[in-house]
Amino acid sequence: MKESNNPHLKVQELCDCYAEADPLKEMSDIIHEPVTEEAAMKWLALAILHGINSSAKKITLTQENKGPVEITAKYRTAHIPSPGDKTGAQILALLRTITHLDADKGKRTLAFGFRENSMELEVKIKKEDNSEKITIHFPGDS
Repeated sequence: MKESNNPHLKVQELCDCYAEADPLKEMSDIIHEPVTEEAAMKWLALAILHGINSSAKKITLTQENKGPVEITAKYRTAHIPSPGDKTGAQILALLRTITHLDADKGKRTLAFGFRENSMELEVKIKKEDNSEKITIHFPGDS
C-alpha cells in the first residue's frame, strides 16, 4: 500500500486494502490498538466497507459532552463495534478534516472510490452545545 498524506485518499486506500476482509471483525480489534490517526482512518474505512457490503442507508457517530462516541447504523439490526472513546473522537475530527466542514452544521458530498467502485457519500455534521453528530449517508438513502 502506498503512503498518502491526504486523509481522504488514505481512507480509500485502506478500503482497497481491506476489501476482502470481514469489516466487523477487523473493526472489533481496533479498540485494542493504540489510539492513532491511522487507527481512526482504518475504523472509518472498515465502517464504509461494512456499510457498502450491508447496503446500509447511513451510519451515525454521536458524541455527547466529550464522552463516549456512540455508533448507530440504519439498515438492519446489527452491532457495529466501537473504536473506543479516544479513537472515536479522532474519527469525528478525521471526518471534519476530510469533508472540510468546520461549521457547527453542514453537509458535503464526498466522492469515494476504491478498486473498481465509485460512489458519492453524503456526510452531515451537526454540533450543538456539548453534542456532535456526524452521519454518513450511503447511496440510495433519501
